[in-house]
Amino acid sequence: MEEQGRPARPREDRENRMIQTVHYEVAMMDYLLARGWPHVAVDESKRKMYGGVSLKNLDFIVYSETGDNLLVDIKGRKFPDTRGKRTHTNAWENWVTTDDIQSMQNWGDIFGDGFASVFVFAYWLQGHPQYSPFEDVYVHDGKHYAFVAVDVGEYAQIATLRSPRWQTVSAPAREFSRLATPIEDLL
Repeated sequence: MEEQGRPARPREDRENRMIQTVHYEVAMMDYLLARGWPHVAVDESKRKMYGGVSLKNLDFIVYSETGDNLLVDIKGRKFPDTRGKRTHTNAWENWVTTDDIQSMQNWGDIFGDGFASVFVFAYWLQGHPQYSPFEDVYVHDGKHYAFVAVDVGEYAQIATLRSPRWQTVSAPAREFSRLATPIEDLL
């Protein structure tokens, strides 16, 4: 299913103080608005401190009608055109930093019961959507996006070190694709 988004918004929302410069986050916000899902965009201008620990900010708090509310950290990635290829090594690109994992786990502890920390991978489709593995495709500013969520704790269990220098980890593509859930299934 392909859904057309609204025209582009200004990149700065002065009331929320959320600077919307990353097209993946702007597309996600538009997607949430188009679906009517209540959410709060988080001011990302400064890192937060909690218990003496500096926390990376989350991007959205999204309220669910069906389960836990979501504490969301958006991870924008390109999803390659896989047409005619048996496998593509970058199809499920999903790296995050160890700081991302720790901060999101801490946010989950802070908010407590009724909230789940998730990474939402906003995939910008590089090929025609009909050749992608996604059923729900959203169009924003002429770009096709698919949004899938993974629970931060479950992701941390399957992730392995990618780069010690950059402190990044990633999950094996096959395991990640099984774990990834279309975000609409959680709302």
